[in-house]
Amino acid sequence: MKIVPLLITLLFSPVVIGQTLAAPPAREQTVDSSRLQSDSQAYRFSTFRLDSDDGKRHYQLWVGHPNRPAPAAGYPVLWMLDGNAAMAVLQPGLLEKLANGQAPLLVAVGYQGEQRIDRNARSFDYTPTIAGQAEQLDPLTGLPSGGVDAFLDLLSQRMRPLVASVAPIDTNRQTLWGHSYGGLAVLHALFTRPGEFSQYAAASPSLWWHDGAIGREAHGLQQRLGQARPSLLLMRGTAEPASPRGQQQADAERPMRELATELGQVNGLHVSYQRFDDLSHGAMLPASLAHLLETLSK
Repeated sequence: MKIVPLLITLLFSPVVIGQTLAAPPAREQTVDSSRLQSDSQAYRFSTFRLDSDDGKRHYQLWVGHPNRPAPAAGYPVLWMLDGNAAMAVLQPGLLEKLANGQAPLLVAVGYQGEQRIDRNARSFDYTPTIAGQAEQLDPLTGLPSGGVDAFLDLLSQRMRPLVASVAPIDTNRQTLWGHSYGGLAVLHALFTRPGEFSQYAAASPSLWWHDGAIGREAHGLQQRLGQARPSLLLMRGTAEPASPRGQQQADAERPMRELATELGQVNGLHVSYQRFDDLSHGAMLPASLAHLLETLSK
């Protein structure tokens, strides 16, 4: 495991994420995908819609195709949760660099509608079930929760075949990125289905959720890995509090640091941890995704 301090201002051009960092997306803001209606020089985008199996959540997928031939094994794929908000990070300059690097297929998994953050849907889709609770409710919002396994099943059984029907994909090079509750979903995916993706990127995961329930899911990961050899990228801003209802603490980073240390001892799992100096929780959404995209562009 490596722990690497990260200075955002040294890594990213203001042209790429300057505006995004200054105004982190809020759920009331709307998504503007008008520039994606026409093909860019680097990527062309198409959209797909589908519903959850129970018909209660309605998804929109933005699929970005690199304007270059697919490798023999197919395109690597980057799956981005909170896809409506993620689309705002895909600035033209960054897409150009990405197309000249690994050129992955980009799949932003969002929700139908114009809101960047769909609080109701993500409270259900990105959270695990808590054993022994008759009613699964999110401790922060009071909304229904516990649907992450159904969501991940939907991704693997319906979304992935849909994407594969329009572009050849490399099933051995799949990355899952998520922020906050999305980061919680990424960790749950790693702990329960470590062979589903080759890389897991969890930005500011909600480790506080239900008194640290996600950390307990890591127990037994060594045995569940089997032949899988995934990597995990953990990311956190140094200005983030330990929980959304708490004040900044002297060592708010401790839960993340301890998780990184624990997971770094799992044979077969490569763990890296990036700190983002002076960034708040909201600012970490665009910064963490931009960092991952920068990595893939090299």
